[in-house]
Amino acid sequence: MFDGVLERFAERAPASVMVRGLLERLLNAERLDRWFESASGAQYTRQILFSSLVGLMLQVICRVQASVNAAYCESQIAASIAAVYDKLKGVEVSTAQGLVRLTAEDAAGLIDELGGARAERLPGYRLLYLDGNCLAASERRLKPLRDSAAAPLPGKSLVVFDDARGLLSDVFPCADGHAQERSLLDEVAETVQANDLWIADRNFCVTAFLAAIARRQAAFLIRHHTGLNSKPLSALQPAGTGADGPLFEQAVQVTDAEGHTWTWRRIVLELEQPTRNGDQQLTVLTNLPADQADAATVAELYRSRWTIETAFQKLEGHLNSELNTLGYPQAALFGFCLALVAFNLYAVVMAALRAAHPEANVDETVSEYYLAGEIARTSEGLTIAVEEQHWQVFAQADRAQLCALLLALAQRVNLKKLRKSRRGPKKPPTPRTKHQGKPHVSTAKLLAGR
Repeated sequence: MFDGVLERFAERAPASVMVRGLLERLLNAERLDRWFESASGAQYTRQILFSSLVGLMLQVICRVQASVNAAYCESQIAASIAAVYDKLKGVEVSTAQGLVRLTAEDAAGLIDELGGARAERLPGYRLLYLDGNCLAASERRLKPLRDSAAAPLPGKSLVVFDDARGLLSDVFPCADGHAQERSLLDEVAETVQANDLWIADRNFCVTAFLAAIARRQAAFLIRHHTGLNSKPLSALQPAGTGADGPLFEQAVQVTDAEGHTWTWRRIVLELEQPTRNGDQQLTVLTNLPADQADAATVAELYRSRWTIETAFQKLEGHLNSELNTLGYPQAALFGFCLALVAFNLYAVVMAALRAAHPEANVDETVSEYYLAGEIARTSEGLTIAVEEQHWQVFAQADRAQLCALLLALAQRVNLKKLRKSRRGPKKPPTPRTKHQGKPHVSTAKLLAGR
């Protein structure tokens, strides 16, 4: 398939070759720099190319390098490390957002071409999960933060997860760490398309947002917030039994700020086991027609909202998604957005594995943690051993040719090496009643006396 050293890597570490090839395709340096020149506002290129900054940061995000400084020391950037940090803090939030959108669109096209998308949970609708992410507190490296006893928050964002493709398809970043997530909903509403189905928690249950979705011929399924005024049009009626308990349904009327009245469905699930917050009921609002989704289907769709929570866990567990050394909000948000880009590269790899191994149930059996670890271990060797010109095959191929390369590589992946390690149920912690009041004990003596 390839020549020389690259062929040996393709045989022994095909997943790493897939990611490196996707980087060459989706984050090609010339393409990135052209895009940056057209997309950036106040920031401009002087000494450091935008593509160089992206390449440096991705090494940290993907755990190839331990820090920005370590990545800088291994880079070919001629400017000083101070200039690198100046460039990072100047990356505009709109640029970081645009980079996620650019690469997510390309990744979606590849997943569709590969035939690696998951089956639709509700035929005819594109399921999109919306959730917020507050960046972890940064270190107090910046002078204004050094005497602050309170944790400095560098920003937050709303993230959109495309369920069928497994992509983090959009992001709405905000540099104000104290901003209310609802303040970003107007931006989200502008991106709603017909036949979308938006699923979110009760923090996003805002009349204006729900009405905006409905006006755009899309659907929503959002947990009911008590702050949203609704007028019941009927009593709660039994609507069957869901996986977690009995279901009830009623029609409710909601009036938006413009005076338009909407009639939506209110589904109540009486939980057999309370939530971790102690809630005995789970109530959702939806404008889905009853003939397309009955109460049990609505409840099951809402349960799938945890998919985006799992995506956030993968971001945190597999990637350096929140670099607490980056105190400037724009730098921290840029790092987070690059983690979304890296996540989407892995999503394309997973889609290729699903397409190449349809019998293997890849989503349930393949550990993305092991996948990320293999890629991190072999990426440096790929960079050193394989000359840049050998990667041009990925950049120059059309979409069909690229997908053929990805499928051929995916067929070489040994799924047994990436199999998830299943653990049994957690045992309750053993009460620590012995040796109280002692600072330490000898393990050898305890074992000898066992």
